[in-house]
Order: sequence, then C-alpha cells, then structure tokens
Amino acid sequence: MIYLRNDSKDPHYNLAFEEYVFRDFCKDDPVLLLWQNEPSVIIGRHQNTVEEINSDFISAGSIHVVRRITGGGAVYHDLGNLNYSFLIPKAKADLDFRAFTTPLVSALQNLGIQAEQTGRNDVTIEGKKISGNAQHYQNGILLHHGTILFDSDLDCVKQALRVKPGKIESKGIKSVRSRVANIRPYLKRDMTIEAFKAYLLEAFSQREDLRYYQLSDLEEKEVRRLADGKYRTHRWNYGYAPKCSLTRSGYFEGGFVEIRLDVEAGKIANMKVFGDYFSLRDTREFEQMFIGLDYSRQAVSHRLEGVCVSEFFKGITRKQIERLIF
Repeated sequence: MIYLRNDSKDPHYNLAFEEYVFRDFCKDDPVLLLWQNEPSVIIGRHQNTVEEINSDFISAGSIHVVRRITGGGAVYHDLGNLNYSFLIPKAKADLDFRAFTTPLVSALQNLGIQAEQTGRNDVTIEGKKISGNAQHYQNGILLHHGTILFDSDLDCVKQALRVKPGKIESKGIKSVRSRVANIRPYLKRDMTIEAFKAYLLEAFSQREDLRYYQLSDLEEKEVRRLADGKYRTHRWNYGYAPKCSLTRSGYFEGGFVEIRLDVEAGKIANMKVFGDYFSLRDTREFEQMFIGLDYSRQAVSHRLEGVCVSEFFKGITRKQIERLIF
C-alpha cells in the first residue's frame, strides 16, 4: 500500500488531492491518505448545501463550505479532526464498510478505548459517534474515507450544521444528526493529534506494508488545477444540488417580511416577497434584482450595495434583509 503524504489544511485542495489520486493516480496499488482541514463543512455529493449549513455562523467564522464526491451527510472538519482515505484499485463495488472501519476500531481498542462500528457506516464510543464514513466507486476503483473526531470543537460542530429557521423543500439527501464525541477524553494516556496520527499510521502499517510517496510538482499542479476549476467554485459547492424552494421570514421594527425563493443550479430562479411592511417603491422591482444571481452570501450582499432598502421596506435595514435572503 502506498502512503501519500499531504500536509495541506486547505479543504478545497485536499478534496481535489483525493479526487486526483482516485481518478489518475490509483492504478495498481492501494493508497492510504491521512489529512486534516481547517474549519469547514463538507457537503455530501447528493445534498442541497443550503439545507445543511448555518449560513450566519459559517459567514461569521469564515468557515469553508465544500462538496465532496462521496454520498452521505454533511460533516464539520477542523484541525481537531483527522480524515483517512483508502483507495482500492480493481475492487468490487459491494465491499463492506467494515473492511475499512475495522482497522480504526482495532487501533482504538489497542489504546484501551471500547470503540465499535454501529449502523451502516459509523464508529462509536459509548453510543456517541466519533467517525462517519462514506464510499464512492467508479471505473473499478473504490474510495472509502472517514472522519475521526479526536479533539474537535464540538460546539462548532453543532452550530455550523444547525440550519437557521425557515422552510426548505427539496429532494436532496438530508443529514442524520447524531450525538458526537471526541476520542481524546477517552484516552488512558493523553496525546496530541500529531501523536495520534503517527500512532494510527503505525497501526495501519502493521496490517499492510506501506511505501511512502509524495506527488511530483507536475502532479501537484494538476491537483491545484482541479481545486481551482471545481472545488473552489460556487457551481460545484452550491450549484450541484437539486432544485429547492426556501421560505424565510422575520418580524422587524418596520413590520413582518416573508421571502420565498426558488433556487436552481445554485442560482435564484424566482423570488416573491410578502408581509405587512410599508414601501415607497414596488417590491416587484426588488424581486427582479435577484433573478439569476448566485445564491450565496457574497453575491446577495454585493447586489444590495447601493440599493436604498428603506424605499422597499420602510424601517428595515439592508443587513436585516440580507440575512433574511441568505
């Protein structure tokens, strides 16, 4: 098995790195990756991003939002979380998750932690989830990857994945929220995440010999190209999702406002505004400003610049309307 070292903490680059290895590198030998992301929400391939994230919290914390190529639910990553990936060439499409979670469970048990696989794809300690796993199969190659909550900020895990109030309707796959825990408090003897990573690498190498390899400059250039062309784009992270309808409302000093949106391919396809507010201008003018706009906080904020919001919503601020839309 080849161990590919990757010290990047950028989730856009890291997910591109993983896909490049899956698509272009993993031909004859299995590959192992161990990697970390700075604070980010990683969205499952078939999910609707806006259904999974707390946009206010994520914007305030400058948290990345990136879609992955595997299915399953949204997860929160930070530097207290360790990710592992197994890439298996010439594989069968029906491999059991246990073939990949068992090495992790055994490594934890050797540390005196009573971990076990539960359900289809989780690893738990005392009924609390410490690892979620997902798979993707294509052209005879299987990608299995999972999270390992070692010392993550569990409050951020909850906040980032807590969708703000409002009605959202789509056919996207919804995440199932579970009680989560970190591994570190269960250790008999404390260690840093760097030491845990080294221990895990050693534990995996005892099951199969590892050969170390680092991508060449040309290979890394291809990873960066994939990161820029796909994983940093609004089209992939938000647009690759089912059509959805959103309804959000709020009571303000200037009255009640309800905004209904249809979002398709990551863009606002339709907007309707209702409420008991007062206005000096026809609200239909306001609605038309947003048709075709990327559905993102940055795009909405930019569109509202220079707009005299009080003419459309007397007594209501631009910021209040912006937060209502996204």
